[in-house]
Amino acid sequence: MAGTPRSPSPTERCSVSVASSFRRLSAPKKALAGTVLAAATAGTLLASAPAQAATSDASSAQRVAKKMIADSAQFQCFSNIVDHESDWNPHATNASSGAYGLVQALPANKMASAGSDWKTNPATQIEWGLDYMKDRYGSACGAWDFWQSNGWY
Repeated sequence: MAGTPRSPSPTERCSVSVASSFRRLSAPKKALAGTVLAAATAGTLLASAPAQAATSDASSAQRVAKKMIADSAQFQCFSNIVDHESDWNPHATNASSGAYGLVQALPANKMASAGSDWKTNPATQIEWGLDYMKDRYGSACGAWDFWQSNGWY
């Protein structure tokens, strides 16, 4: 009876059924995995844009500060503080205290005394920070000396 097709045994039917079910289940998982990979790749590309913007903001803020602070030693002291406080991010916000900006003013709106654009303009934040350091510590280097001893200024 070689020419007559035979019916599959129950074991064969079960293995075909399991294999078919596995293919049906794994196909969506493969598609989902592909979608997840594509989304992750897109997320990586999108996430790099804000990082590049933050780097650009930091570089711009450093250039502004160098122009505003003629004395190289005072600039270095100011830079050391800003490195620690905000990493030169003019939009840096301390989630627990609400301190804001390059110099982490607390409350943040104190910087309005230097200009209404204090939230967005590094020059305004730098001006306010330098005035604060001068009034409280005598200079940026006086503030840096205090910062080194206390971990804050």
